[in-house]
Amino acid sequence: MAENLAIPHTPSSTMRPLPETNIREVFMALDGVNSPIAVLGARLVSSLLLAPIGFLLLGPLFALKFAPFLCKRYTLTNRRLLIQRGWKPAVSQEIALSEIRDVHLDETRIDTYFLSAELRILGDAGKILLTLPSVPEPAGFRLAILDAARAYGVSASKVIGPFKAAGEAK
Repeated sequence: MAENLAIPHTPSSTMRPLPETNIREVFMALDGVNSPIAVLGARLVSSLLLAPIGFLLLGPLFALKFAPFLCKRYTLTNRRLLIQRGWKPAVSQEIALSEIRDVHLDETRIDTYFLSAELRILGDAGKILLTLPSVPEPAGFRLAILDAARAYGVSASKVIGPFKAAGEAK
């Protein structure tokens, strides 16, 4: 007795828009909280004799990083890139992934102690749309933004078929 193993016809999940989902979220690095004190603390920690003083300077900055009035996080979703503030995240700035053309990272300005740098989000004609200061692990976050923009940044009205954009269809 043969069973009917055919898959029943159901609407394709690609026809429904995906709900907004977090891809990656990072908190602003310590050098963005209070840069002069953070730099001084980092220099003191690198010396053997003054390291305890450096740790005492960096400890309150770490706590201040999560203070409700200073807490800043960068959130990448499948639809947009957000700058959020506060413990209960409230969007302060956002940009749609479809507007992102490139992400610039100046590798000469990477802070090697805090592993952070500034990212500039570029739109059409190289216009700076958004600046993300003190991003921890900036190279990885830059690649995540570019990958998300390539994967999710094309609006559904511009896509015809699974592989061709509207301009390529004939």
